[in-house]
Amino acid sequence: LQSAGSRGEQARQLVIDLETRGKQAFPVFLSILRDTGQGDLADMLMKECECPPVPPQLGDLRPVELEFRAEKHNKRCVTATCVWQVYELKADPCGHCLILNNVNFSRRSDLSTRVGSDVDCEKLEKRFKALRFNVLTRRNLEAKEMVLELQNLAQQDHGTSDCCIVVILSHGCQTSHIQFPGAVYGTDGKPIPIEKIVNYFNGSHCPSLRGKPKLFFIQACGGEQRDRGFVVDCDSPGDEAPGGSLESDARPFQPSAGNADEPDAVASLPTPSDILVSYSTFPGFVSWREASTGSWYVETLDSMLEQYAHSEDLLSMLLRVANAVSAKGKYKQIPGCFNFLRKKFFFACK
Repeated sequence: LQSAGSRGEQARQLVIDLETRGKQAFPVFLSILRDTGQGDLADMLMKECECPPVPPQLGDLRPVELEFRAEKHNKRCVTATCVWQVYELKADPCGHCLILNNVNFSRRSDLSTRVGSDVDCEKLEKRFKALRFNVLTRRNLEAKEMVLELQNLAQQDHGTSDCCIVVILSHGCQTSHIQFPGAVYGTDGKPIPIEKIVNYFNGSHCPSLRGKPKLFFIQACGGEQRDRGFVVDCDSPGDEAPGGSLESDARPFQPSAGNADEPDAVASLPTPSDILVSYSTFPGFVSWREASTGSWYVETLDSMLEQYAHSEDLLSMLLRVANAVSAKGKYKQIPGCFNFLRKKFFFACK
């Protein structure tokens, strides 16, 4: 683009490039510029477009990537090639957020009390309310009650919503799977596959959420393995978790009879578009939590959302979460996600 010549010629070349992307590309691009506080640039492009450009040769048409920064307005960058590849969150509230927080389990389940989970729950309630979601929390549900809450949410009319979020804080277990690993436990000790949970909200079963992002955040163990990590060079993150000893930072779910906060279930998804499932740990491994500060995953996720939700897309923030959590503790943990989103997802900050 810079080789096009003067500023006006560059602007005309940009318009030509945008027109090759479809009839709506240029108007949408102008709209995004104005939404991000770059109205002067949009006006300049409109003015230059009024001058008839020299008809280009077919071989001269080429895609272009331009990045316009709006640092003065604290807005995120917009790239010409992905103007139409961002989910729109215009509704207020943006959508529903359901949090299922299981802390106390029946004696018959042989699952321990999840001390610190209420800390996680409170953080996420405040965070997603601040991100303009209608938050509903349910505590200590048996498996059938969890299923009922999930079905009720999926069966609602989401026509006026732009997104849906499900957060599950519970024990987990490892199961056979096709696409999504893991299952989560109800307080009665009965597991629910993540596959089953996600499928309630897919395009086949929840038509009013078709084409809209559906986000799942799972804080549960992926299994009973404890990751001791491996030796790294001096430039890599250290073993020490910030602000405390390794022993106190690596505080597990204190399993009885050999049961740790176990793996999350695996699932197959017939129509997985616009779905993201974020796991607190790698399948098969323990997910760590402290009584006073909550789980490593939720604590870090909340911190990254607070710092970067106004400027970064969700996947970029989840990379930050994985990097930060992987640097903690004597025992290791790394979150990850199964991503079937078609576009970049930015939260709508107040």
